[in-house]
Amino acid sequence: MQTYFRTSILTAFGLTCLGAAITAPRLAAEPGHDHHAPAALVQIVREATRPFINVNNATALGYGAAFGCVTGPDHGAMGIHYVNGPLVMDGEVDAAHPEALIYEPIGNRRRLVGVEFIVDAKQWNDNHPAPPMLEGQAFQLVGSPNRYTPPPFFELHVWAWRENPNGAFVDWNNNVSCEGQ
Repeated sequence: MQTYFRTSILTAFGLTCLGAAITAPRLAAEPGHDHHAPAALVQIVREATRPFINVNNATALGYGAAFGCVTGPDHGAMGIHYVNGPLVMDGEVDAAHPEALIYEPIGNRRRLVGVEFIVDAKQWNDNHPAPPMLEGQAFQLVGSPNRYTPPPFFELHVWAWRENPNGAFVDWNNNVSCEGQ
């Protein structure tokens, strides 16, 4: 099963990076934009991913576009996931090293909007007594079959660079669109 998951993710790296230029992102819960301070995990992710505002920095470090622009089943979107296969396959989660960076397409440019933490469920469960958590945020289990094709995995979205009206850790973001591609 891990081989299938690895092959699915690594196959996605064959997709070309479309955008070079990047526009300034609208920050999620940045001071002056919201009266509430962002969650600790949002702050950690924002600091760790600041270099990836420019998508070229992400591709230079092994992140590659996967799955095209992901839209919601009835509303919202996620955007284009740039996945780092070795991080997905390491069986661990680290708030400073997300497995996927999420970009909203704006023509041939990419705007960083969030991240997704991803870990193979079997690999995680074989080595840990409980489902993964980061800074108090629980991961969701995505069973199989699923729209992305890998075996069951745990995931957690963090909208660190785009405010999500439904919350910083909800999968679908109504403020993200795939219409700009």
